[in-house]
Amino acid sequence: MSFIKKLSFAAAMGFAASVAGAETVLIHGEAGPNRGARANALQWFADQVAERSSGDLRMDIQWGGALFKANAAVQSLADGVADTGSVIAVYYPQEMAAYGIADLPVNNPDAWVGMRATDELMRTNEAVAENLAEKNLVYIGTWTTSQVNIGCKGDAIRSVADIEGKKVRGVGAYGKVFGEAGANMVNMSIYDAYQGLDTGLIDCSQGYSYAVSALKQAEVMDNYTMLNWGQVGGVGIFMNKDMFDSLTAEQQEVLTTTGADMADEFGRMITIANDKAIASMKEQGVEIIELPDAERAKLVEGGQKFLAAWVETAEASGLPGDKMLEDYAALIAKYTQERDTNGYPWAQSGN
Repeated sequence: MSFIKKLSFAAAMGFAASVAGAETVLIHGEAGPNRGARANALQWFADQVAERSSGDLRMDIQWGGALFKANAAVQSLADGVADTGSVIAVYYPQEMAAYGIADLPVNNPDAWVGMRATDELMRTNEAVAENLAEKNLVYIGTWTTSQVNIGCKGDAIRSVADIEGKKVRGVGAYGKVFGEAGANMVNMSIYDAYQGLDTGLIDCSQGYSYAVSALKQAEVMDNYTMLNWGQVGGVGIFMNKDMFDSLTAEQQEVLTTTGADMADEFGRMITIANDKAIASMKEQGVEIIELPDAERAKLVEGGQKFLAAWVETAEASGLPGDKMLEDYAALIAKYTQERDTNGYPWAQSGN
């Protein structure tokens, strides 16, 4: 074989190898930092996508709001600034009304049950899919902040009556229920709650057990009340629809099945993180209080008006709000029964 022919053959083989090894790289926009349980779950998603596609798909995660901030995620994804991205529904009460159902103060504090119910609703409801398609979006998978509880410096919240007069940093509809119970609501980030509790700007802060631990808030808390009420679950991965539609059916399947499985993996992560956080709080001398069922029922009742308000918002967006809320409640019951019968998936597998 002549030198020229050898060179041509080598070039052809190199091109063939590059084609065979080609991959589709999906740019993901994430407003948060590369640390914590949710960041670990997002990295798990990226690693699984690469593994399950045998390297055909790869996620390039842009952390810390490098591409867009949390309050610009929906429009940025629709415009193709990123292929996929993390979306927080609370920033889009109208645009993401369908996903906002996961933020409602319904009677479910279980992180895994909430994620599974949310995931099935978002994945199977035709009205939701059409609503997202109008925004050039496709749903991929969901997370949750886990159950909303409340930590205080000074007097504890042992009943709904104890809420009155307290200065409280609140969370969404949960904060509104506290406000209607007589709390003086303070507009403050969870990241500022440590200083707020330490200086007396607030008496109590609603939050999540793993976050209390991560932000070292137990250092300035005397007690922590487990409300066993609900969670903020409208946090997940969405994708630009044009990009999704350009993928092969096999690639789409990898993304959607991995997104669905993420609920199990993050459920495992967040359950462990929350259990460790409670144990750590006890070690630091924080009193852990379980709100009595009768008091919890008062909170659930107080949240009903906000469920009704969500239905109005959803129907104004062209969604069947009442039917969606009914379906969501049924899904919560379904996965609660599955948990009670079979246990959590990670317990079944021995992980």
